[in-house]
Amino acid sequence: MFFRNALVAAAVSLSAVAAHAADPVGIPACDDFLTKYEACVMGKVPDAQKSTFQGQIDQMRKTWTDMAKNPQTKPSMETMCKSSSEQMKAAVSAYGCTF
Repeated sequence: MFFRNALVAAAVSLSAVAAHAADPVGIPACDDFLTKYEACVMGKVPDAQKSTFQGQIDQMRKTWTDMAKNPQTKPSMETMCKSSSEQMKAAVSAYGCTF
């Protein structure tokens, strides 16, 4: 029964990742960062902390998607996402994530 529950939980996690991957921001640096960051969270962050990280990812994705639709903020997003990537690399390095 334990293994069945673990498989169900894994399938739910994978479907959540797939659903998010289907919603790109539209800025390559942002999409690349979010994909790698989410893979790190799902693969290496302890289960007890995943929901906190996932909430952060969801919020970033929504904010960045909205910003990408705004002609005044879109031009600065490539640089902003690269900067966020560098900052988050340091934050998740303790979990063994490299991206």
